[in-house]
Amino acid sequence: MEDEQIDAMSKLLKSMSHPIRLKILCLLRDQELSVGDIREQVKTTNANVSQHLNILRSQGIINFRKDANFIYNRIHDPRIVELMGKMQSLFCPETK
Repeated sequence: MEDEQIDAMSKLLKSMSHPIRLKILCLLRDQELSVGDIREQVKTTNANVSQHLNILRSQGIINFRKDANFIYNRIHDPRIVELMGKMQSLFCPETK
């Protein structure tokens, strides 16, 4: 692997590694959700969820769409969906 590839992977994994961001990605793996839906699931404030979503957006991991007063988030990069599935099968085999 080239240094640039290693740096890119390291940056991506660092963005994903926070427990709240990892939980958000687990929630978004199969569906798009609003900030309010995510907040209810991760049990934190809208501001905290928004901060974590901004980090994921800045890395190109997730994307969003606006619908009236709601913002819906989804995983943008299909490699992340594949990675999340692989991590789930390795670390959480009982929840396949």
